[in-house]
Amino acid sequence: MTTPGYRKTKRSLPIALLRARERVMEPVRGMLAESGVTEQKWRVLRVLEETGEIEPTVIASEACLHLPSLSRILKTMEADGLVQRKEDLADRRKTLVAISEAGRAILARHSEQSVAIFLELEERMGKEKIEAVLDLLEELLD
Repeated sequence: MTTPGYRKTKRSLPIALLRARERVMEPVRGMLAESGVTEQKWRVLRVLEETGEIEPTVIASEACLHLPSLSRILKTMEADGLVQRKEDLADRRKTLVAISEAGRAILARHSEQSVAIFLELEERMGKEKIEAVLDLLEELLD
């Protein structure tokens, strides 16, 4: 029996988004397990590769991480040599984070497999549908 006002879970947007995320991430998790890199660290590396040297608050926003979680993640990533932190010369109160060569090496090691995972998804659904989903999600976030 469904509570009045609730959609069935198969048509619930939050649940559908979670299911879709799990389906998309399943092969990615398998790929990352080979390197011992978590999904969160992967997202941080991807953001840093795209943006270059940036502040942790920007990383948290772009990588969909809470700032306290990111702080812990960055500590381990720095200890593992995947990122480098330094003081912002323009504003010494700020810290900047950059991807290291070891971090770039992890991205390079998985780039072919990562591209293949998403090409398979694109082949299964069609490029137009993937782009439409991304457009709709961007619209939802605006």
